[in-house]
Amino acid sequence: MAQQFDSPLGTAPEGKLVLQLAIPAMLAQFVNILYSVVDRMYVGHIAEVGAEALAGVGVCAPVVTMITAFAALVGFGGGPLMSIRMGRRDLEGARQIVANSFYLLLALSAVVTVPVVLLRRPILFAFGASEQLWPYAEAYFTTYVLGTVFALLSVGLNQIVMSQGFSGTAMRSVMLGAAVNIALDPVCIFALDMGVRGAAVATVLSQVCSAVYTLRFLFSRRALVGITNCPLHFGWIRRIFQVGLSPALIIALDNVLLISVNVMLRKYGGADSDMLIACAAILQSFMLIITMPLGGITAGTQSILGYNYGAGDTRRVIRAEKRIVLLCFIFTAVMFVIAQTMATPFVRIFTTDPVHIEQAAWMIRTYTLGVLGLAIQYPFVDGMTGMGLVRWGLTFSLFRKGIFFAGVYLLPALFSATTLLYAEPISDILSATVSGAAFILLFPRLMRRREAEG
Repeated sequence: MAQQFDSPLGTAPEGKLVLQLAIPAMLAQFVNILYSVVDRMYVGHIAEVGAEALAGVGVCAPVVTMITAFAALVGFGGGPLMSIRMGRRDLEGARQIVANSFYLLLALSAVVTVPVVLLRRPILFAFGASEQLWPYAEAYFTTYVLGTVFALLSVGLNQIVMSQGFSGTAMRSVMLGAAVNIALDPVCIFALDMGVRGAAVATVLSQVCSAVYTLRFLFSRRALVGITNCPLHFGWIRRIFQVGLSPALIIALDNVLLISVNVMLRKYGGADSDMLIACAAILQSFMLIITMPLGGITAGTQSILGYNYGAGDTRRVIRAEKRIVLLCFIFTAVMFVIAQTMATPFVRIFTTDPVHIEQAAWMIRTYTLGVLGLAIQYPFVDGMTGMGLVRWGLTFSLFRKGIFFAGVYLLPALFSATTLLYAEPISDILSATVSGAAFILLFPRLMRRREAEG
């Protein structure tokens, strides 16, 4: 059995390995963005009601984030634990982690779906919906939430696959779903005249395809550690929750921040509030093009850090982490230039209204002023999580989100509704400064502690 763990994660050159795992994961997330971008693109062009429909879908964005948080609780909890066990040559423990992760995803899908559907009206109005936006938000929300089980399985199990070093397989799963989504969106929205609900139907069906593809892989012999008939193990379930709680909280707080942006735009936007929320939906689509591939780089390379941390090869961990930071810096630098120079053409994908175009393009340019700071924040937070050092990852993530949260509530109250857009660059720059200092001072100390453990 030991030969199953003669993995390139512990032997291949770090630079080559980082690229081999990060690039497919990054591309997979680029493709994954199409789930929301294509939905919003078609919705924004629905005749006569495109602007209201787009704003309604934008109000639902926190729902997608919330469901992703539950998937992250399991995927980012079980994935790193499995990688560490693989590094320690504990095949049985790795198998138990994967099986119990699968059970948890099924259980959570049932726990989430029923109450969220029943409480959809108060939830959506809390997210920033108005009576005018309610029909569009409700149609998308209800349909999407009913497919929660497929969303959880496709996202959560994909992380398990990536944590075994199969970034290519994870990429193909996501690309399959995105291709189905692109093909079905115009059919469901326009040909079948389902409108906003059709966008959600297309998304759910695409997630079904991704989930089936990932399940087929994990039940096959190609997986290093597949889904097996292991019994429930409450010790591993507790540990999965402990490790996954940090990334899940991070994503859940992103959810709160999305809601806060919509709520504050509603409160201080006056007669323009619906227009501002629609523009914020376009902004969120652009930010996904930055944050999801960036998260793909750091999530795809977690297996390198977790495996070698588990094996006690801390020098290899440090060398890999430096290369991950460099790759993230290159990516964010490219995206900063694109944001500052191509915001207007991007917005035109979603709307032809000149007022919406001007406002949304300004939002994108402003919101991304500090995006280079994410090249430090993401690798540090996700790297700590990948090695099971959840306390540190959560601490530095909460610091950044706390600054953002304060800015979102203080800036519009002191100035105007749209000044809340400056909360993002302020939080990105300050958190990058703190995380960078911690990376230099704290990271080597944590590695020496691991060496001392033997």
